[in-house]
Amino acid sequence: MDKIRILWADDEISLLKPHIMFLQDKGYDVITATSGNEAVDIAAKEHVDIVFLDENMPGITGIETLTRIKAKHSDIPVVMITKSEEENLMEDAIGSKIADYLIKPVNPNQILLSLKKILDNKRIISEKTTSGYMQEFRNIGMTISDRLSWEEWVEIYRKLVFWELELEKSQDPSMHEILTMQKREANVAFAKFIGKNYLDWLNGKDKNPPVLSHTLIKQKLAPQLEKEGPVFFLLIDNLRYDQWKVLQPVLSQYFRVEEESLFCSILPTATQYARNALFAGLLPSEIEKRFPQLWKNDDDEGGKNLHEEEFLGSNLKRIGKDVKFTYHKVTNYAGGKKLAESINNLMQNKLNVIVYNFVDMLSHARTEMDVIRELADDDAAYRSLTLSWFEHSALHDIVKFIADKKCRMVIATDHGTIKVTEPTKVVGDRNVNTNLRYKQGKNLDYVKKDVFEVRNPSDAFLPKNNVSTAYIFATEAMFFAYPNNYNHYVQYYRNTFQHGGVSLEEMIIPFVTLVPR
Repeated sequence: MDKIRILWADDEISLLKPHIMFLQDKGYDVITATSGNEAVDIAAKEHVDIVFLDENMPGITGIETLTRIKAKHSDIPVVMITKSEEENLMEDAIGSKIADYLIKPVNPNQILLSLKKILDNKRIISEKTTSGYMQEFRNIGMTISDRLSWEEWVEIYRKLVFWELELEKSQDPSMHEILTMQKREANVAFAKFIGKNYLDWLNGKDKNPPVLSHTLIKQKLAPQLEKEGPVFFLLIDNLRYDQWKVLQPVLSQYFRVEEESLFCSILPTATQYARNALFAGLLPSEIEKRFPQLWKNDDDEGGKNLHEEEFLGSNLKRIGKDVKFTYHKVTNYAGGKKLAESINNLMQNKLNVIVYNFVDMLSHARTEMDVIRELADDDAAYRSLTLSWFEHSALHDIVKFIADKKCRMVIATDHGTIKVTEPTKVVGDRNVNTNLRYKQGKNLDYVKKDVFEVRNPSDAFLPKNNVSTAYIFATEAMFFAYPNNYNHYVQYYRNTFQHGGVSLEEMIIPFVTLVPR
């Protein structure tokens, strides 16, 4: 690797010979200059990685030298060295985007520390992150099994997301591969855990089930309605926990996180089932029985989530929270702008529910549009695109308004999504639904080891279209593919983001309460 080249400009450079020798012994290449003009000339002709610049030299000043160097080489970090501690001088230098600021007399260790901070920062962080994860890798690996409790699985998933976000800053691609492998191992065990416990949760055989989609409003949202002032409940469709974590720093400018918890999406982890259950406070077959005119099955025509407001109103009355509420669903930019412009009218309501569909649209667009596939090629890019959208969205404006009005805000989602990589074959008749992560129908033929199967839909409180209807849910990163035109189908859908099945990413999802700063 080439040596790091330092340009050091000081009219008393001869007095700094010990410092220069110290840096050379540490492996740095040092070029010297005795005036601002000379420094500007050298920076124009030579490659340098960093500049140490004396503020008070004959001829042009240090600030002027800094300005001229930055005009041609804006990316070169400059460290200003001065005898003066005058505030206006510091402000001028900082305004000119210096990388660091040292007061004379400087000692060699100060210089070395500044170099490390500026040039080696990413490398040091990467190495610390790598060593930290390698230690955690062993701990997580020893913990993973299907005998864990729900709370233990939540803790494992939190750790995996934490290290995924930390390693994103790392320069070591091998660490990403190791983490991907560990997430895959975790999802294998998690699928077995769900297979053993999910039906018990629904049927009351487990005395301590997690908060599920249909119990979320009663257990988590209702207590918020006891607090003073309006509550805004923001449901961002298809928002994974890692996506929430990249949005959190932006939101923390306006809100303080009062509580961050993770709850469990019901199966299928699809909008029609999970979100209807969330608002209704009922499981799908219970909704079908109580609201036969409103529930639509997979093979029915028309929208499947058109009655969430009615479901919510009924749920609130049933749990003794018959409050004044509004419901808004935003499915495009114009709808978001319209809501942002009229949001002041919502302040008279105790509860304002806003369903924002962007992330769901993003995942579908990524499947259908080549340009989105390129922008969101992997999980890191998918997170980045989510963050970029939010920062420039009408939802960002809405969030700022809620904070300005000193209102409480709750953020949740209906289910997550997973990047699918491995096809598994399924055969069914023409009435089988099209979702890639779950199938329901009669006479299904599939690879048993790749799925969580529910032979009797009533066990999972799922609608039963006919006597032999069964449900199967893809596990890990599998997606269902039909034998007909198999290769084309697999090539088209591999590495797309899908939902409906059993995975940490789809089922362990965020519920966050925020209070304004």
